[in-house]
Amino acid sequence: MRFISTRGHTPATDIDAALVAGLAPDGGLYVPERIPVLDSLTRGETLADTAIAALAPYFDESSLRDALAHLCAQAYSFDAPLRPLKHDGDHLLELFHGPTAAFKDYAARFLAGALERLRNVGAPPTTIIVATSGDTGAAVASAFHRRAGFNVVILYPEGRVSPRQAHGLECWGGNVRTFRVQGTFDDCQRMAKQALSDEALRREVPLSSANSISLGRLLPQVAYYAHAALGFFEREGAPLNFIVPTGNLGNACAAFVARRMGLPVGELILASNANDVLPRYFAGQPYSPQPTIATLANAMDVGAPSNFERLRHWHESDDALRGALQSFAVDDATIRETIRSAPARHGVVPCPHTATALHVLEQLRASGDTRPWAAVATAHPAKFESIVEPLVGHVVEPPPALARTLAWPAHAESLPAHYEALRAALHAIA
Repeated sequence: MRFISTRGHTPATDIDAALVAGLAPDGGLYVPERIPVLDSLTRGETLADTAIAALAPYFDESSLRDALAHLCAQAYSFDAPLRPLKHDGDHLLELFHGPTAAFKDYAARFLAGALERLRNVGAPPTTIIVATSGDTGAAVASAFHRRAGFNVVILYPEGRVSPRQAHGLECWGGNVRTFRVQGTFDDCQRMAKQALSDEALRREVPLSSANSISLGRLLPQVAYYAHAALGFFEREGAPLNFIVPTGNLGNACAAFVARRMGLPVGELILASNANDVLPRYFAGQPYSPQPTIATLANAMDVGAPSNFERLRHWHESDDALRGALQSFAVDDATIRETIRSAPARHGVVPCPHTATALHVLEQLRASGDTRPWAAVATAHPAKFESIVEPLVGHVVEPPPALARTLAWPAHAESLPAHYEALRAALHAIA
């Protein structure tokens, strides 16, 4: 299988080169030349088994083909359970059981293992540059921490992540260097993309990406949608519909790819926070990136979603795209009320991002929708204890892996929201 740029100005390449590059040379995002349809895929005994089957078509011609089972065993060593909620037909897809308590752990671990195997012996270290609105950076840091031949540079917007998220970005040390950027996530994302597109810099400093712009982040996320949907279909004989909290659209794109592959994924709804670029677009307005608004669901504080470019590539027109997905915005007041009422109403304590999906689910039920739905739980609520605990009235204990990292010392450096400052820092690291 070959992979092409969404912008069409880069020759088709194999998946190995696309994984190493991160961003296509023309500034576009790599996508499969075609999305394979898997009519006969069955659910594996474990999430790793399902991941192997779902990802195999993409790695048919890769040097990683024979290592795929090992990569999946390492990346998907913790489950992604589909948990029934209190009301019939309501489910929660829990994606927060990894080392940094966020859904991004699965794909970050897969990508780290893949890039380690693709690295040439004796080559200079590769710097993985990652812009984060809260959770990506910690997952990438965890996945690459102490891997020989790699440095990690994390860019996060100062003052716009929760205290525990900030600690999870700053506590690694070693080959991980963290910068508090004096700006928004969109500034961090812009700077990372500039670096990845800077050919002169890349000749001197080998760079790659671990953001959701990377194909190595997108494709591995298909696995947990495949596993949940196939298991549900085997039990119930019906497709499972998903509500995906999203900011930069990587997780939502993975759900879309799973559906395009012929898996029993039904309707997809995107839950946004007050950064409503996507809801306005899907309601019929032109796509128009906006300045980022700080919200309680900070990992979704994105005003220019990178992966929108992939969604547009996969549809012949705006009308076709709008017919494939829906999107709704949820403001902070509603997030608070959803968290407050969730223990009694649903039997769970959600993080602010998960709360946006639960609110959309509540609206669907209020409108008379009786189909089976899964709200996607993207992070553990203990990462947002200062928001969640006052609303639910009790302590939310962090899972063991998160508790361990919270005990480590943390350090970060301040960085202006200017590309030249980042460029100088990257030169100093190399």
